[in-house]
Amino acid sequence: MQLRFVGCGDAFGSGGRANTCFHVTGNSVNFLIDCGASSLPALKRLEIVRDEIDLILITHFHGDHFAGLPFFLLDAQFSRRSRPLVIAGPQGIETRLPQVMEALFEHSSKTRQRFDLSVVPLVPEQSRSFGAVTVTPYPVVHGDSGGPFLAYRIEAEGRVITYSADTEWTETLIPAAQNADLFIAEAYTYDKVVKNHLSLKTLEAHLPEIGARRLVLTHMSDDMLARADELPYTTASDGMVVVF
Repeated sequence: MQLRFVGCGDAFGSGGRANTCFHVTGNSVNFLIDCGASSLPALKRLEIVRDEIDLILITHFHGDHFAGLPFFLLDAQFSRRSRPLVIAGPQGIETRLPQVMEALFEHSSKTRQRFDLSVVPLVPEQSRSFGAVTVTPYPVVHGDSGGPFLAYRIEAEGRVITYSADTEWTETLIPAAQNADLFIAEAYTYDKVVKNHLSLKTLEAHLPEIGARRLVLTHMSDDMLARADELPYTTASDGMVVVF
């Protein structure tokens, strides 16, 4: 399996990076984790065939993780997509998605799709399978608006991927990421504690009990990007591919 970082930036595009969007493919799976506002041009830049994507998992409703969906769906409509698509995310996604579509493109949520579209709310700590992909959401802590907020433990083709999403440290990250083949973790700052976000030093203190086989840091601010070359960990960059 492989994961490509279509976008790994924070909400402000620090370092000129695109908003969060990860593309996961394998022998029988093809899905996105998050679809931030800049995702469609980033997908096109990397020549990723959008029509082959079966599933989009959304961690929360902030624009840098969610606001690319109206562009993705309109592009699918106008390019005559025929393949079914599932969008799954926190509870409330079935109402939030039409709202953001109407905010960006009036009447777009009422247009009948040329393809089957399913929008599925996920319940924390209840696993849900979509074809060969099994997703277990875990609640995380990222403020009072734009949620619910979820981290994902994703099982597919004998591999486990965990994405912390945006969060301050919370104990739910331990079962979410324990012994994962790939743990993608927010490291917004190096050692400064910022409410609702995770620092590398805070994360480091818990890595032994998590025991993930591979760690990749993402969603980094300018503070972290300035130190990236000095770190003993893999740091994400737009377009980077991880095979696991």
